[in-house]
Amino acid sequence: MLKQKATQVSIAVGAGLCVVAIAAFSPFGLRNLFQNGVPTGQNALNLLNPEGSKDNLSALLELDLEQRAVTLEKIATSLGSPDRFRARYWLASDFIRQEQGQSALTWLKDLEKDYPVLAAHILVKRATAYELAGDQTKADATWQEVLTRFPQDPVAAEALYALGRNQPQYWDQAIAQFPHHPRAVDIAQTRLKKNPKQLPLLLIVAKSGLYETNYLSVLDRLTSTYAQQLTPQDWQTIAFGYWEKQDYGKAGAAYARAPRTPLNAYRTARGLQLGERGGAFAAYQRMVKEFPQARETSLALIRLSRLAEPTTAIGYLDQIIQRFPDRAAEALLAKAKLLEGQNSQKTAAQVRQQLMQKYADADATAEMRWTIAWQKAKSGDLKTAVKWAQPIPSVNPTSPLAAEAGFWVGKWSQQLQQEGDARKAYTQVIRQYPNSYYAWRSAVYLGWEVGDFHNLRQLNPQVSRSVVRQPLPVGSPALQELYQLGQGRDAWDLWQVEFQNRVQPTVAEQYTDGIMRLGIGDNLDGIFMLDFLSQREIPEERAEYQALKQQLAYWYALYPFPFLKPIETWSQQRQLNPILVTALIRQESRFMPGIRSSVGATGLMQVMPETAAEVASKINLKQYKLNDPEDNIQLGTWYLDHTHQEYSNNSLLAVASYNAGPGAVAGWLQKGVRDPDEFVEAIPYDETKGYVKAVFENYWNYLRLYNPQISQQVARYSDNHPTAFKWGF
Repeated sequence: MLKQKATQVSIAVGAGLCVVAIAAFSPFGLRNLFQNGVPTGQNALNLLNPEGSKDNLSALLELDLEQRAVTLEKIATSLGSPDRFRARYWLASDFIRQEQGQSALTWLKDLEKDYPVLAAHILVKRATAYELAGDQTKADATWQEVLTRFPQDPVAAEALYALGRNQPQYWDQAIAQFPHHPRAVDIAQTRLKKNPKQLPLLLIVAKSGLYETNYLSVLDRLTSTYAQQLTPQDWQTIAFGYWEKQDYGKAGAAYARAPRTPLNAYRTARGLQLGERGGAFAAYQRMVKEFPQARETSLALIRLSRLAEPTTAIGYLDQIIQRFPDRAAEALLAKAKLLEGQNSQKTAAQVRQQLMQKYADADATAEMRWTIAWQKAKSGDLKTAVKWAQPIPSVNPTSPLAAEAGFWVGKWSQQLQQEGDARKAYTQVIRQYPNSYYAWRSAVYLGWEVGDFHNLRQLNPQVSRSVVRQPLPVGSPALQELYQLGQGRDAWDLWQVEFQNRVQPTVAEQYTDGIMRLGIGDNLDGIFMLDFLSQREIPEERAEYQALKQQLAYWYALYPFPFLKPIETWSQQRQLNPILVTALIRQESRFMPGIRSSVGATGLMQVMPETAAEVASKINLKQYKLNDPEDNIQLGTWYLDHTHQEYSNNSLLAVASYNAGPGAVAGWLQKGVRDPDEFVEAIPYDETKGYVKAVFENYWNYLRLYNPQISQQVARYSDNHPTAFKWGF
């Protein structure tokens, strides 16, 4: 973010058919990232073949329409290729995108006979192609054929929508039969524009139109105008919608009128608290009394302990210790802190001792150890600091602090001139936490060629990508096929009907939903859904997530490469490391060109309008749009170059300045902290400290996933570094 921007975006790849196709970009830029490794000629004939193919159709997804057509036509016209039918469908879809209906019809002729998995979709494509070609009579006949042959297939909603443009009864049928299909939402929105006072249509949008631009206004209209007519289940829908849109105050009020479940009761109280509406304390108390043994009740007791006076808070914590063993360690640590605050040092020490003895492997114990270790280090007692921090990665391996503790054990050991212990600690961090910011810092101190703060901007790492789409863990055969062929919008529409478990999805469903969102360009929510899988607490779900982390497809989805050309162009122009630019964009916007922060920062690199105007005048850019990727990257990279120049090309200070502004960084430098790692930990703005770590963690993950040398090095150290393509579901 630039200068005055105060907040950041908060955060947050189907039937795998063939082996991986590798494509590399040159050490001089990103331009050639996907251009090598795309097969042509005879090699292309088996591109889509699940049996024995040496290439992967996913490589074609990276090409523009004209380039892709050449290879697809060779496949489609080869009688010996088992994938000619897939190629024909793909070609037809591409021609429809270009509004060339007649060309699409050529490839669609009789295709449904040979390609049954997408037969219904083929008829829809044919009807669409007829409309583009200007033959409405044949189009309508084909729409009717869809309804006759595939009346229960979700894609029939497309036929009902098309026919309903002139015959309203078809729209009525679409709403009744496929209420979750995006076409039903389109119909509801169209009719609401003519007559907004239609409760059933408002509820359709509330249930299935989460991504509509007017979604919150629809919820507001429901609660303000129809409150007395809504059922508890309707309130459940509204509450979930508000919650997903992070309007927590309204969500809490709605959950209070939804069916009374432990989760709804907790969200009632939590929503009131986050929305600063009042009544949260009483709502938590009511929940504890109503659902004394529910899993969510332990969370409610934690919240009550933080809201109550110390003496009362200890009582709530004691309830957790007695009734909820999975949160007892957290409660004991909180109790020790409260006792210390009341000058009950002896009792606090006893509680800590209980925590150490009974819950040695708990995250709370790791936090206690780390707090003590850091205090000892700040006082200069590095030996004792190492003693307290060293057990954390082995005894508390899942702790959020484990990677940090392991790194600092290495750093402190190095300062104590214990080089062997330092290398051992750094190696352990890479082995156990290869995706962490501290793995990168460990690699730096192990002498790997990964760049450091002082030289990172000048680097232009070689990067290779395995272009692969793995099978989705859930979804119908048609969904799998559409996804594999890169038909993101069609796959998304089908997924909206198939995905019924939205409130509490399984790991596989949440992963699939994330992938589907990425397929339609919703990178913000897509990456969030994938990343948020890490918060699963149930052991079985944690195991599924750990299996998922072994798949390269998962990591490629988390760390994609959108907007390659403008990133490469302007990184070269500004002499910036293109991977650093990509890493910063991922943190700023999650690759969403139109995103805008609450303070007005806009676009991929979250450029403030006033900053954009200043930069544009310097580079003589007369016209620009901040939501245009090319313009935004041009302006943002100029500023990132500027912050680098301001701090002698030190990327740590440049990135910190990009977030917090040069004035803040200058002030921190005056405090005299010269060690870069100590500087990061001493950043007084929690947001900026997290931002700096996140940007360089992004940078490191792009390196470890896409740089062949670094990926191989990590693989030698860590079993947690993904190297195989198989599902653990």
